[in-house]
Amino acid sequence: MTVRSTARTAPTASTPDLSSQDPGWWRQAVIYQVYPRSFADADGDGLGDLRGITQRLTHLAALGVDALWLSPFYPSELADGGYDVDDYRDVDPRLGTLDDFDAMAAEAHRLGLKVIVDLVPNHTSHRHAWFREALAAGPGSAARDRYVFRDGRGEHGELPPTDWQSVFGGSAWQRVPDGQWYLHLFAPQQPDLNWENEQVRADFRTTLRFWCDRGVDGFRVDVAHALVKDLGEPLRDLGAPELSGEAALAEFAPGTHPFYDRDDVHEVYRDWRKIFDTYSPPRTAVAEAWVPGPRRVLYARPDELGQAFNFEYLQGGWDAAKLRGIITGSLADAHAAGASATWVLSNHDVVRHASRLVLPPGTDPDAWLLSGGRAPAVDAAAGLRRARAATLLMLALPGSAYVYQGEELGLPEVADLPTEVLQDPIWEQTGHVRKGRDGCRVPLPWTTDGPSYGFGTGGAWLPQPPGFGGYSVQAQDGVAGSTLELYRTALRLRRKLLDGESLTWSDDVPAGVLRFDRSDTWRCVTNLSGTTVDLPAGEVLLSSAPLDGGRLGPDTTVWLGL
Repeated sequence: MTVRSTARTAPTASTPDLSSQDPGWWRQAVIYQVYPRSFADADGDGLGDLRGITQRLTHLAALGVDALWLSPFYPSELADGGYDVDDYRDVDPRLGTLDDFDAMAAEAHRLGLKVIVDLVPNHTSHRHAWFREALAAGPGSAARDRYVFRDGRGEHGELPPTDWQSVFGGSAWQRVPDGQWYLHLFAPQQPDLNWENEQVRADFRTTLRFWCDRGVDGFRVDVAHALVKDLGEPLRDLGAPELSGEAALAEFAPGTHPFYDRDDVHEVYRDWRKIFDTYSPPRTAVAEAWVPGPRRVLYARPDELGQAFNFEYLQGGWDAAKLRGIITGSLADAHAAGASATWVLSNHDVVRHASRLVLPPGTDPDAWLLSGGRAPAVDAAAGLRRARAATLLMLALPGSAYVYQGEELGLPEVADLPTEVLQDPIWEQTGHVRKGRDGCRVPLPWTTDGPSYGFGTGGAWLPQPPGFGGYSVQAQDGVAGSTLELYRTALRLRRKLLDGESLTWSDDVPAGVLRFDRSDTWRCVTNLSGTTVDLPAGEVLLSSAPLDGGRLGPDTTVWLGL
């Protein structure tokens, strides 16, 4: 959103289109999420960077994924891990340059990998040129209209304009020296943009074209459901703090919450789709929208983004009946919207599933993290067994699967990070009540020993636990039965086996077992119960754990050829 010199413009129209010519490549793809600051550090400053990613792209190619999605790499204060963006059309100098990005994208395409970048349209950083201009311009200015500024309530304007609450805790309003307040649904360093302002919409069109012209194949849209707010005067109070959360959407008529999932947000994505479709093949996108399934897939319609993350599946736990209901409903919703389904088990915002899936039902993840992972204690072996079974189940489903960096190594949550090293703004904004998301963002181990287990020569920005080297790529590469080799084998088989976007459930199964057929060639069976069950007929193609003869043990998934 800043003025650029000719030296920083995107490639010219003559730049070769390096993306796949298959317009539907994303419908059954496996996309690997890279959290750049925690993936690989090439310059030894303790922070992952673009050159580090480029050097490790062969790992992704060997893994067998179809694309990588990069979490934000833009200039940022890192008040929220890079989701506070200073400039949407540049690279944070600590992570590299635009030339480094181009080199990374070119190498990814050479290896047959698509490139998806994170886009953060709900808010900028408070260091963004527009926000600095807004503060200097004062109340009523055109500069302030790009954001959501309001006068406060109370005798002297000393109270926030509404009772809206931030996702990270506390009021969603911050007062500035001249007395006005600005809206921030997340951290105070992340002022919300006003999407009723045409300058905002126009500038994001420019940003989309900037990255598409650099050969980017798609976008992950952060907080896609929050862009458009009800800014009519007077602004509406919600009446209770909990009504500010996505979980409260059921309390409102669909599309009527003041700042989440409003019907008119879809106009933005229809506008973007027109831009995406000017490229060959059309660029794709996926919405991060924490809204109920039937509403979520509206963002995935063919004339909008194409896909939306399925967080109901991520939150389904280890319950056969619940997961079957979520899978069935998700496939039906996606089909009705003309989209493909999406599946995800972990990302940079949630407890890693190798730990989460063995937490007792009803466990508060925030309380568990606050205890350092000790209350309750987690059985790491049991967690890894469930994680492996969950992965094979997910990869057998029709649609796209999103894999979070490190899950192919079986990494658990690092729940015992000392509080003095925490970086997530949630820790401070909640008054040390919620520890935040740093435990799933600890830098990856690449080697069994050495400085930061091969992450880089200068240590790691978050401390890695002792024994992390045992999970490393080096420790698992070529080792039969390792989690890394399980992923490699599963992704290779998946590419061969996938046929169509439907499945057929088997009802004649023991309690706690899920079984479905994909076309008439292969079958997936997952035993989520605590007892060993008979294995149906078929050739064993892959199993998440050793089989007991013709029997399927607890917390195990098997793929069978028919």
